[in-house]
Amino acid sequence: MKQEQTALTKMLDWFVPVEARPMSEVKLIRSFVFLHLAGPLMAQSIGVFLYMADPEPGVTFWVVEATICAFWLLPLLLRLSGNLQLSAYTSVQMLTFVTLYGSFFYGGMSSPFVPWLLIALLLGFFYLAGNYRLLLGSLLAQCLCFLGAYLWYGRFLTRVPIDQLSEMNLISVFSATVYMSWMAIYYADVVADREDIEKEAELHRQTTEKLREAMMLAEKANRAKSIFLAKMSHELRTPLNAVIGYSELLLEDAQTSKSSAQKLADLKRINGAGRHLLSLVTDVLDLSRIEANLIDLRVEAIDIDDLLEDVVATSQPLVESQGNRLILNREDNLGVMINDPLKLRQALLNLLSNAAKFTRNGTVTLTVKPEPDSEMLDFVLSDTGVGIAPADLPLLFQDFSQGSNATAKNFGGTGLGLVLTRRFCELMGGTVSVRSQLGRGSTFTIRVPRTIPFIPHDHPTMRGALAA
Repeated sequence: MKQEQTALTKMLDWFVPVEARPMSEVKLIRSFVFLHLAGPLMAQSIGVFLYMADPEPGVTFWVVEATICAFWLLPLLLRLSGNLQLSAYTSVQMLTFVTLYGSFFYGGMSSPFVPWLLIALLLGFFYLAGNYRLLLGSLLAQCLCFLGAYLWYGRFLTRVPIDQLSEMNLISVFSATVYMSWMAIYYADVVADREDIEKEAELHRQTTEKLREAMMLAEKANRAKSIFLAKMSHELRTPLNAVIGYSELLLEDAQTSKSSAQKLADLKRINGAGRHLLSLVTDVLDLSRIEANLIDLRVEAIDIDDLLEDVVATSQPLVESQGNRLILNREDNLGVMINDPLKLRQALLNLLSNAAKFTRNGTVTLTVKPEPDSEMLDFVLSDTGVGIAPADLPLLFQDFSQGSNATAKNFGGTGLGLVLTRRFCELMGGTVSVRSQLGRGSTFTIRVPRTIPFIPHDHPTMRGALAA
């Protein structure tokens, strides 16, 4: 049974146009094809009956028979035209014609053909949804022609006595019942599919609502976490500054009193550890303030040459402590840019610190160049260090990520420097990108506008004052 159903479906699908993609439309076309293949076959029993009952089966009989056989051509018309409504409209007109024509010559209003006028109407509503005016207008036109013929002749030209049409009535009613039953089965199938779709849509809606609530809770928790980190980081900086300050006083006293080398080394370790911890706390504070939309973007005029000299002077000792050489390439008199000097300086220092950390006895080069035909300015930092594997590049700008476990183990760090650099560049209306080859070094490019684009005061990243 299942194989027969599959074979039938394959045969029906041969008539389905390629354009009929939705499953609901495919089912409707299958129903149309089946009705127009099986319907004319059942109607042949009516043709045989009329041929035998009509004493002189002439042109009238052959017009009815030809029209019935013509229904077999409609699935082919559908395949060639790809237009279900055209095929359905043609079917309704043919069925109306053969019903009225057969009724006129075989029994009048008592003809076995009359019930098929209702089938024609139902078929039109079934397949021609939305074209009711055209459907009713064409049906009305044929009914008027039928009425006109009756008035012209003054009677129906009944070729077979009414009492002989009773058997044909049974055949016609049975065929109409089968026809309507198939349409009812299809309609019930469509309703069932629609109910399943509605249930599925309701499940999706409920799932979406739950996901939305979960996302809102996650965002709320993330904001609370960021605010907590911002407050805690701020509170940690005060005692850390005191530790660093007292360690510096003790170090100065120890140097003045010429204390032992061991004591000086211990004090330097305390001071260095305090400064390192303060740097980490500052990074966490900056990141949490960005995530909580509490960061201030303070825009002012920046002398680019002065900024570069300050950055180089600050990072030079760290770069040279690893046996590296720091090179600055720039044009003469780069002029002034309008941006946030603190965030640009911090972004450059983060990249220089990374380059110094991952390079030994090599070269770190900072190149500054204007973008051709653009208001953008490029700060390109290249090193000859260990480089980065291609698989680790996507991880560089993720929070607390360092590309690989080996990197974290060998070089340490929290992985926040590049994250902050990217966030700062985005705040300044710029970008940061990286190119690297394992074992041959890396190149980071900060691209920022000479004049920062206007940012409204109510922008999410602009909490606080926007100073010019």
